[in-house]
Amino acid sequence: MNSICTDDARIACPLFQAEYGGSTPTSVLQLRFACVSEPVFKQLNSDWHSRLPKIGNSHFRVCYAAECNNVFYAVAAWSNPVARLLPQQTWLELRRFAIAPDAPRFTASRMLGWMRRDIAKRFPEVERLISYQDLDKHKGTIYKASGWRPAEGFKPRARGWIGWGNRPRIGRTNQAVAPRMRWEHAMSNDLVS
Repeated sequence: MNSICTDDARIACPLFQAEYGGSTPTSVLQLRFACVSEPVFKQLNSDWHSRLPKIGNSHFRVCYAAECNNVFYAVAAWSNPVARLLPQQTWLELRRFAIAPDAPRFTASRMLGWMRRDIAKRFPEVERLISYQDLDKHKGTIYKASGWRPAEGFKPRARGWIGWGNRPRIGRTNQAVAPRMRWEHAMSNDLVS
């Protein structure tokens, strides 16, 4: 999946003919998943993400996309955990996950399962995956459907990312300050073949 430029980020491979007859996939089984470049991920995330379209200077370890008929339908990015006290080399955090409005049903849970299996192969040192659910906007259905568990001892709370205490960082604003719930998946549950 290569893109000509980020302006045409939704088109995955414009030089190749699409395989299926319809313009929009009717089943999640028609989607193909693969790594994608960070610029393509950022463009599509800004178009589709419901609460966090802006991305600062993030250091993603891997970005993924779901594609069908040479058109992207979902993107996701993983990095080391943002919380400095969490293990930085053996845990990965799903930082953003954005789905196109015309994506087929169950795109999110199917892609989440595929990414989990790919990460197990690509990063064998990773022991745990984490993600934070915005409690005001989402119900956590994709995590439940994919076998994730709420983090033990984690208390949902609102977080602000504009600075510490009374000293906000210049030029930064909160995109979302709703309480969040942390979900986890232990990679020891996945058998890599």
